[in-house]
Amino acid sequence: MRKLGVFTALTFAAGLLAGCSGNAETTELSEEKLVVGVTSGPHEQIMEVVSEVAKEDGLEIELKVFTDYVLPNTALSEGDLDVNSYQHKPFLEAFNEDHGTTLVPGATTILNPMGVYSNEYDSIEKLPKGSTFGLPNDPTNGARALFILEEAGIITLKEGTEETASVFDVEENPQELEFIELEAAQIPKQLSELDAAAINTNWAIEAGLNTLEDSILLESSDSPYVNHIVVREENKDDAVLEKLNAAYQSDKVKAFIEEEFDGSVLPIW
Repeated sequence: MRKLGVFTALTFAAGLLAGCSGNAETTELSEEKLVVGVTSGPHEQIMEVVSEVAKEDGLEIELKVFTDYVLPNTALSEGDLDVNSYQHKPFLEAFNEDHGTTLVPGATTILNPMGVYSNEYDSIEKLPKGSTFGLPNDPTNGARALFILEEAGIITLKEGTEETASVFDVEENPQELEFIELEAAQIPKQLSELDAAAINTNWAIEAGLNTLEDSILLESSDSPYVNHIVVREENKDDAVLEKLNAAYQSDKVKAFIEEEFDGSVLPIW
């Protein structure tokens, strides 16, 4: 069994946050143009198609692409974005609580089922005792990964901690997995140094992994971690969002998702 090397999490959040201009005051969103934040990968690809549909209805979408999960919410709360589209509700709720923000979910978009991957083992049951297991280091996705392991009977979590679980809530770990918490975007790059890891679909696809074919364990399709379009609370009823929602939940976008991602990303409408 391989030993885990030294991991260096490349976190540029502090510098990037310093560069955000922000707007102290926000007003009703423009009905002609929206600045939309997405994470790179599937969310970016899908929103590019959404922008084509929206343009036919007179709405221009300017995309801002991010490579982490925190900055799109920070930029939205500070007024540098009008909308973002990349996150599920548990993550949003945790962000609001931690940062004192009042961002709200709008229309549902997609489900990116989280998978467990390994370069060496073709089944979760084949992981030997003491295996190193990579987890996202943000609380909600870390909890999500642990819950997947619990559903598969690999670990047992303290009762009632499923949506908030951390490695400290693991009650039973018969395989003695060694949990390594890493920045979600970095996990695919570190997979060769781990025995297995839980990877969010967008980062898996970006790394060339096929969710259905390459994962050794996959999140169930009835997961609560459905993604949403997110806005500032004061803009939740702005008329332009109806245009955005209609463009996103259109037949053209649904067909693109089903063809492009072949079941790795699921449209939820």
